[in-house]
Amino acid sequence: MTMRDGLRALDDPHEVLQRSAERLASHFDGIVSAETAERVVFESYAALKRTARITTHLPSLAYRFANERLTALAQSKGVIPKAVPEVLFVCVQNSGRSQMAAALMRELGAGRVHVRSAGSQPGEEILPAVVEVMAELGYDLGEEFPKPLTDDVVRAADAVITMGCGDACPVYPGKRYLDWRLEDPADLDLDGVRRVRDDIRAHVERLLVEILPVRP
Repeated sequence: MTMRDGLRALDDPHEVLQRSAERLASHFDGIVSAETAERVVFESYAALKRTARITTHLPSLAYRFANERLTALAQSKGVIPKAVPEVLFVCVQNSGRSQMAAALMRELGAGRVHVRSAGSQPGEEILPAVVEVMAELGYDLGEEFPKPLTDDVVRAADAVITMGCGDACPVYPGKRYLDWRLEDPADLDLDGVRRVRDDIRAHVERLLVEILPVRP
């Protein structure tokens, strides 16, 4: 890409989104149509734009979000096989509890489980206190961002863990639903957020024992 192209991309996010849609259509060729890929990309961008505080990198975040959604859609249809169990963590803003749970499960699951997270009313950014207490344990949440809850990721999940989002999460047969009663980090001081982090870790460890086969 030339400098001129880069400047045009910055000035016109539509062009970036269109190229993202074309890339995803190529990646999911034979799985979803080009029209579906384009719709999901632009829907994802619009959804993130409504909540994100920083919009500079929004087209690239929309690409990542759309890629996750299209993968989930293909998984829910059985077109892409799931090599490991799929777990979805849902809280209200996807800026605290569900982000901590997802990061902890990715690490503790060590590749034996795939994790997604979402928010019923996504916030603008990951809570700074959450970023700080996770960094204390070596977890970098710098690349994470709040994502809205979509039907496709729920359909693809084997286990759906809610954390204070009430009835916002749709219910489908054949899935495992759990509700973890945890305090909202947005209302707590740093020590309180650490306490929630440690509670989530204990929950995650128990869940991994329940959903994963025993290692020989």
